[in-house]
Order: sequence, then structure tokens, then C-alpha cells
Amino acid sequence: MVDLEHFGEYVFDDAVMRTRISAHAYEEFHRVIDEGIPMDIDLADEVAHAMCAWAVEKGATHYTHWFQPLTGFTAEKHDAFLSPSPEGPICEFSGRELIRGESDASSFPSGGLRATFEARGYTAWDCTSPAFVKKDVSGVTALCIPTAFCSYTGEALDNKTPLLRSVEALRRQAGRVLRALGRGDVGHVNVSVGAEQEYFLVRKDLYAKRKDLIYTGRTLFGARPPKGQELSDQYYGVIRPVVSEFMAELNEELWKLGVYAKTQHNEGAPAQHELAPVYSQVNSAADHNQLIMEMMRKVADRHNLVCLLHEKPFEGVNGSGKHNNWSLCTDTGENLLKPGKDPAGNITFLVFFMAVIAAVDEYAPLLRMACAGAGNDQRLGGHEAPPPIISIFLGEPLTEMLESIAGGENAVAQYRKQVMSIGVSTMPLLHRDNTDRNRTSPFAFTGNKFEFRMVGAPAAIATPNIVINTIVAEYLARAADALEGAPNMREAAYALVRSWVNAHRRIIFNGNNYTEEWVQEAKKRGLPILPSSVEAIEQLEQPEMQQVFARHQVFTQVELHSRAEIMRQNYIKTIKIEAYTMLEMARKQILPCGMTMIDRLADTVCKMKATGMRLDDSAQREHLEALVGVVRSVKSSIDHLQHVMEGVAPYKEDTRRLARYYQQQVLQAMAQLRSVCDKLEVLTARELWPIPTYGELLYYV
Repeated sequence: MVDLEHFGEYVFDDAVMRTRISAHAYEEFHRVIDEGIPMDIDLADEVAHAMCAWAVEKGATHYTHWFQPLTGFTAEKHDAFLSPSPEGPICEFSGRELIRGESDASSFPSGGLRATFEARGYTAWDCTSPAFVKKDVSGVTALCIPTAFCSYTGEALDNKTPLLRSVEALRRQAGRVLRALGRGDVGHVNVSVGAEQEYFLVRKDLYAKRKDLIYTGRTLFGARPPKGQELSDQYYGVIRPVVSEFMAELNEELWKLGVYAKTQHNEGAPAQHELAPVYSQVNSAADHNQLIMEMMRKVADRHNLVCLLHEKPFEGVNGSGKHNNWSLCTDTGENLLKPGKDPAGNITFLVFFMAVIAAVDEYAPLLRMACAGAGNDQRLGGHEAPPPIISIFLGEPLTEMLESIAGGENAVAQYRKQVMSIGVSTMPLLHRDNTDRNRTSPFAFTGNKFEFRMVGAPAAIATPNIVINTIVAEYLARAADALEGAPNMREAAYALVRSWVNAHRRIIFNGNNYTEEWVQEAKKRGLPILPSSVEAIEQLEQPEMQQVFARHQVFTQVELHSRAEIMRQNYIKTIKIEAYTMLEMARKQILPCGMTMIDRLADTVCKMKATGMRLDDSAQREHLEALVGVVRSVKSSIDHLQHVMEGVAPYKEDTRRLARYYQQQVLQAMAQLRSVCDKLEVLTARELWPIPTYGELLYYV
């Protein structure tokens, strides 16, 4: 039973605030949010005192400015609600403590913005995102205050700051377009996002025996089991009891935090699952997704499980993504991307719809950059993950409508629900959607929203949404420039839509994105193909890509250079850790295991000879010869990977060249070592193999 009474009980939301501060303060607080005016200290004090009293009632002893540095995770430093006084210690929390905090900025990734001796950084309260309380494993409860994080010199060192900037940029330009279209009924536009989260669950005891999972989050070795996902019996299958118990507790914890966790099911690969929340405004959605990932790990641990959020924890089966569903909604409740019954006549829909399509076409390299990472390179392009070529799926009806508009014809696209019978008299008639779905498309229109399917499972959703918000704001600005003051708004709007369709139709593709034919077709169309994150990250430093962020005041050039450097360093460090983990496991576990297996077989052959009987030992000899050859290859591959890792020295001062070296040389040497070690696993008796196998990890849950 869903316990709605406890939903959001750990959140200091608007309803709680209304009951705990004065009516005047409540009104002023909303003026701060709605009009963007500075908050005075008296208002901050009143909110802080109310927030502190509420949190203490929930058992909180400390507060923390909860922020999202450029690690992909969240960060928090806890301070007690404790102040000295002449009468002794008192419980106190001031407006100044609420509004601003301080952190060591040099210990977080800064891409050169902060040196070790330049340590000061600031956290600033994001009053648009509600505070909440949460307990750690010891039961200590803390008040978490969502904040932005910036350097002493004002540069953004987090994901929240540029996300909020991008939302403001999009709102400004969307407002201009709506006013030009005569839509004075709309006050402002909200970005609405729902981020589906895929993940794997494995047993904690098995996880503890795999150094690769512990250090890197993915398996660096592992022969394929006899059964993978070929039978498709895992997808939407019956949820195992231990997983069901985990999901039940996860839902309970998330509901208390005000997260609308709604959908849960088994995903395509063994031991893979998915959680999907209800849509919310993008800032809240980004905060909630961080909480979802944190709670998944904590709750899994309590059930003797480990939650794996790597993009590709297992070879040969589905990787894990995070489908970012993005749409625009007005403060009056209208979805601007909903076609309506007559999309061809819905000029508001057409302008916003085509602004997204045109933006994605021109700035596709930025979208690829937003999903860059060594882990996601392992995932993209296989097992239901879209390829690293940006295209948009619209479905045939909308595509045909746009083609008609582009040709100057009077386009007619009536959205009438088609009734479908499945041939059983007792079954209800079904209303069929106007378009099918395309799971191979990286950027698909799904009825009233765009689904960006390239985002990796562990990624912070702020980055892709910063990009989408900014590039759409750019095209809305161009639309506003074209429509403002036009003598005939409707004619001008259709002319604009027509020009955009003609200029950007190359990005529309409704077919199978997995085929080699599509790769060749994409090349003919001139679409950017960036298979590796190394090339994708470099797009962030292209002048034409930087200019769009500067025009809308989302990033400064300095901030963009720092982020490109952070992404490259993260790519390099990720592969470096994986390579050294492989070397340690191969040397200390896998190679000795191979030697032991050789000794066992050789001893068997010798004993058979010692009997003096004419026994056929050909099978043992063949196995022994194969084993010796593979073990020799393992040793050779270990030496080769070690040699390649030593070869990074000349590139250490140039992260661009170093990243390419890791991509072109280190990954190849790692793949070679994995291949021979996986062959050795197949030839080795199970009781000798030193690490849990794929079959055990995927099926022993």
C-alpha cells in the first residue's frame, strides 16, 4: 500500500514553509523566486529559524550545504546546530549560514581554475529547490540545503549554477517567442524533465571478490555465460523476491524525500532493472536524480546487494543508460511540444518543435559531448544503446507534415486516434498512438516530449539539460528576432518553420540506427560522427560551440576550458585505474591460476604414464597444450599492457595527446589482455578460477 501520508515528510517544501513563517515572509519569499530579486537578511533569518526548528523536530543535529561539484556526485560538509552563549550552548541557525557557506574549492575538480594554494570556494543557497533531511548509516540526521558552488573569483565549479543559468536563458527567449505569437496568456515557461534510471544489482559477497567491480564499477574480465539475454525473459519479467524487497524500501525512502518514483521493472539484461520518476522541473529533477542514485546504493547495501551504475558493467549484455525526457510547459499547464489534434495548424507547436530540431542539428557535437566518458564509450552503439551519431526520430506522420510545409504545400496532419482490435471479442478496443517508438534513436520525439537516450547511467543529468536548454534558447532567440514586429505573424512563422525544415531535414531519421547502412547515410548527410569521447570533448573548445554558451550567459570561456580539461582528465584517470586494476588482477590472480591448472593437468599426465598401462592421454595433452599457449599469451599481454602504460610519460603535459594515447594505445592493450584471460577462464576448472564468473554475478541474485 502506498503510504501517501508520509510522502515528502523529509522535505521542507512550500506547504511546510507556509505553515512555519509569517504570511508576509511567505509572500516575499515567492517574490524572490518569481521576480529574481535579492533576498534580504531579515527574510533569510526567518526562513532559517523555521527550517532549523523543523529539521530538529525530524531528529537533525547538523546542517549541510548540499552541492554538486564536477565529480558527478554530490558533496556535503556537516555543521552542528550549535552556538556558544553566556548561558551555555544553544541550538541556532542564522540566515547568513543558510545563504552562504564556504568550502575548499581546490580539492574538487576545477580544470585549473583553482590551485592548491587558492582554496576558497563558496556555496550559495538555491531557494528554488527545497531543503530536506536525510539519515546516514549511523542514524545521524542532517538538514540538506541545495546550493550552488563557485570559486573565490566567481566561476561556476558545479552543475547546478550553469543549469539554472540555462533555464533562465530559455525562459527569456521562450517568453519573447510567445509574446510575438500573441500568447499573452503565458507568464513563463518551465523545462520539464523525467530521467529514467537503469542499474544492475549483484550480491555483495560476490562483488567483494571482484577488484575490478570495487575499483572501476565494471568487470574487466569475464567469459560469457551459457545464457545471456537471448531469450528476452528478463525484460518485464517477474521480479525476484530479494529485488522486490529492495525496490519496496527504495520507493519508501524516495517518497519520504518527495521523489515521485513511479515505475519499476526488470530491464533487458539479467540482474538489470529500471526506475522512472514522474516529470518535474529540471532543477528538481537533477537534484532528485542524484538522490535516486545515492539511495539506490544505500538501500542495496542494507539488502546485501550492490547497485552498479556503470554504463557497461558486463560485456555482451545491455549497458545502463539514463533516458532524459525533455519538454516545455507553460505556467498555465500547457505542454508546448504537444501537437494537438491539428499539429499543422498549431503554429505555437510548430515553432517550438522546429526550434528543438534545428538546434539539435546545428549543435549535435555538443549533445555528443554532454554524454562523453570512458564508460559510455563502452555502451553506445550496442545492445539497445543508440550509436554515437545524433539523429532525431519523429515518426512518419510528423515527418510527412514537415515535408509538406517545406514544399510550400498546405500541410494537413490531423491527429485522430486510430481504434485497433486484437481479434478477441472480450478484449477492449485499443487506441493506437499516431507514431511508433524507435529505441535505436538517440533523440526521439515520443508524442509530447523529446527523449535523449544517450546519457549514461551514472551521469549527472544537469550537463545534457544545460546543453539542450542553451541550444534551444539560441533557436528561440532567432525565432523571436524573425517574428517580433512582423506585419503578418502567422505568415512569418510558417516561413520560418519552412526555412528550418529545409535547412535541417538531414537530422531526421526514422529508420534503424544500428545498421551499417545508416552510418554510411549519416556520412552522406554530413552529420558529425564522434565515436570516441576524446573527439567529443574537444567540441567544447570549438569557437562556434563556445559562442552559443557565451551569448546566453550560461558559461564563460574560462569555465568552458576548465570543463573540457576536467572531462579529459576524468577520461584519462578512469582508463588508467582500469588498466592498473587489470594488471593487478592478471598478475596476482589470473596468471597464478593458469599456472596451477597447468600443474594439475601435467601431474595427471605424469600419473597416467607412471601406471605403466597403455592409457589414452591425448585429451589431457591437448588441453594442456592449449592451456600452456593461453597462459603464455596472458603473460605476454600483461607485459605489453605494462609497456604501454609506461609509454604515457612523453604526453603527461598535454592532456589532449594523453587522452588520445589512452584511447588508441591503452584501450587496445587492455582489450588484448582481456581476450586471452577470458579464454583462460574457459579452460580452467571452476574451483580454481579466482573470481566470481559472469554466470554467478548475473544470475545468483
